[in-house]
Amino acid sequence: MKYFDYSKVAKEAHIPADKLEELKRIVREDFPHDDMMFELHLLRACRAIQEGVVSIEDAIHPKAGTKH
Repeated sequence: MKYFDYSKVAKEAHIPADKLEELKRIVREDFPHDDMMFELHLLRACRAIQEGVVSIEDAIHPKAGTKH
């Protein structure tokens, strides 16, 4: 079941498929058993990238001492 259409936002944000897969892996670590929360946080990350709040590289490789 799909809860949120994060893939549409990812495309609009020009997130390459390989980077989206890495972002999905990272977000899934935080929500291994909760698909709704996984999709919600992935959608929020894609929107933040789309809006220029964070770069895809910073989302995938956060600076030391910060939580992704």
